[in-house]
Amino acid sequence: MGGTMTAEPVHHVHHPWPVPPQDGYTVDDLFTLPDLPPHTELIDGSLVFVSPQRNFHTDVIDMLVSGLRQTVPSDLRVKREMTVIIDKRNGPEPDISVVRAEAVTGPDQSSYRAADVLLAVEVVSPDSESRDRDTKPRKYAAAGIPNFWRVERSGTGSRPVVHVYTLDPQTNQYIHAGMHRDTLKVDAPYDMSIDLAVVDHL
Repeated sequence: MGGTMTAEPVHHVHHPWPVPPQDGYTVDDLFTLPDLPPHTELIDGSLVFVSPQRNFHTDVIDMLVSGLRQTVPSDLRVKREMTVIIDKRNGPEPDISVVRAEAVTGPDQSSYRAADVLLAVEVVSPDSESRDRDTKPRKYAAAGIPNFWRVERSGTGSRPVVHVYTLDPQTNQYIHAGMHRDTLKVDAPYDMSIDLAVVDHL
């Protein structure tokens, strides 16, 4: 068996990302630029791409969404990974939002106004620590979102630690209102009790 083997040419996929505008991107760009990766966020006019998520992140979101929906009032809705429009240069995407039911317009909706959000939740990932702990909470507070939860991983296990914050209307800054490890029991934005150990079985 003779002959020679020739290697097939390797074709690299090239993504021609557009050159950012001088004044940065806007929320309109976030919804109209082609081929943006899923869950791209807009922070201060810059596009932020999200890394692939780990089991902890998705499991905790599933658990909290389910727990929030157990007692959600009829005039509110629980949504996951939807853009919240703060202003023309900021469209972050909380992992979970509680929004006014009247703000839900239909199955093709892709965003909510900050004024319609009563709770924003961020589950911290290694690639988003600074945004989830500092940048995004400051923007949520400045936009008047009255409640914020920051969810951290407890050590190397699967259990979450939920830090609960409420908005001080005088300063438009969040005040730390509690830290929850086993059961998340709060009365804002409505009464609820969520067993955080459920995540062990997801």
